[in-house]
Amino acid sequence: MMDITEISKLLPHRYPFLLVDRVIELEPEKKLVGYKNVTANEEFFNGHFPGHPVMPGVLILEALAQACALLAYKSAAMSPKDHVVYLMAIDGAKFRKPVVPGDRLTLTAEVLRHKASVWKQRGVATVDGQVVAEAEFLATVVKANDAAAGEAKP
Repeated sequence: MMDITEISKLLPHRYPFLLVDRVIELEPEKKLVGYKNVTANEEFFNGHFPGHPVMPGVLILEALAQACALLAYKSAAMSPKDHVVYLMAIDGAKFRKPVVPGDRLTLTAEVLRHKASVWKQRGVATVDGQVVAEAEFLATVVKANDAAAGEAKP
């Protein structure tokens, strides 16, 4: 559905903070499924934790937030040249199992509510079908010109 080239056209993130490798399912206004291949050479494993590498939970949430942003961009047919998606809140974050090198982190984003420029979505991260993390994400879409000026106007 979407490879890293198309994802890079939508999200402003770049290595090492682009955390979605591919989108494999997309139903606009409803659901997106993608994944991140977690490899041993990820920078964060150098310090988290030496001898016992674990993907930081905050980066799992960031990967889910990026999947949510992709769903918003594709649902509203927005251009990243004209609009920016800003994360506003993360609620109910839970971490169930560690994510380690060699895992494929499957990222599922589902729209809970969308009104005007505000998106509420649920994100669930799994590895081999087992939930490793979940949360609800609140984001807003702002015009790129306003974002560049430091104003958050929908």
